[in-house]
Amino acid sequence: MANEKKYRIGIDLGGTNIKVGIVDQNHKIIANHSVRTLAERNYKEIVKDMADAVFFILEKTGISISECSALGIGSPGCIDSKNGVVVFAGNLHWEHIPILEELKKYINLPMGLSNDANCAALGEVVGGAAMEYENAVMITLGTGVGGGIVMNRKIFEGGHAGGTELGHITIISGGEYCTCGRHGCFEAYSSATALIRDTKRAAQKYPNSLLNTLCNGNLEEINGVTPFDAAKKGDAAGKEVVQNYIKYLGEGIVNMVNIFRPDVVLLSGGVCNQGAYLTDPLNEYIRKYCFAGERAFIPPIIRATLGNDAGIIGAASIVE
Repeated sequence: MANEKKYRIGIDLGGTNIKVGIVDQNHKIIANHSVRTLAERNYKEIVKDMADAVFFILEKTGISISECSALGIGSPGCIDSKNGVVVFAGNLHWEHIPILEELKKYINLPMGLSNDANCAALGEVVGGAAMEYENAVMITLGTGVGGGIVMNRKIFEGGHAGGTELGHITIISGGEYCTCGRHGCFEAYSSATALIRDTKRAAQKYPNSLLNTLCNGNLEEINGVTPFDAAKKGDAAGKEVVQNYIKYLGEGIVNMVNIFRPDVVLLSGGVCNQGAYLTDPLNEYIRKYCFAGERAFIPPIIRATLGNDAGIIGAASIVE
């Protein structure tokens, strides 16, 4: 059939790069392209580059815009998806940016906008680790803690912009300082940044620990793998750091399960490369501490599988 709408366009907007992908009916990326964001520029220049990247990849693949049914954007920050506005995105230096209105000057397609973590969660549901599930919570463990919620295979954002910021629930009142300005946030304990901070503290507290050996005595060489490597070799300080990290992460996940009771909890980010060494004790933790325990449904905690592709695939699926 001529001009059958076989494809969707997904855009993953980041502070460093704009990634564009053409996604087929099986939720597979068939081609992608990336350009620098250069976030210090006026937003109109960035949106123009976004449009140019879309047309570049369409020309490269020989696909016409008439073969595409929709376009979606995943953006960092606080998003007003109803009006297509980025309310606030710190790493883009944006406030109240009408991104969809601007992009429609170049591209005539149905468009949607959502937070990038929401898009990644939707990507995993439609084409990744959670394809067999209807409802999922995804937690991304990186520099901060991001989160996305999918209910009935649709992004759940709450009633207004700024909802579902999972990294900024409080797990310890008055605890560690968080970059959001509050104290005790989930992000301040469960991000890779927090894990590295706690590992450095343990290395200083226990100078004979394997933690110091693994970083060659240079605390700046400590990364998110260091405490796990030490723990696996029986180091007491490494075990303490890992056990505390799993407790903090487990507390946050218990909160998500108690509120949303999803079919599955997905974890993504570099820390998740620990695999079962991380997920097994977390699954045990939520079985023990979720409300009603094993009398009620306990969702499995599994690793996401799409990696950096999740955002593009999810963004392409925002518009039904």
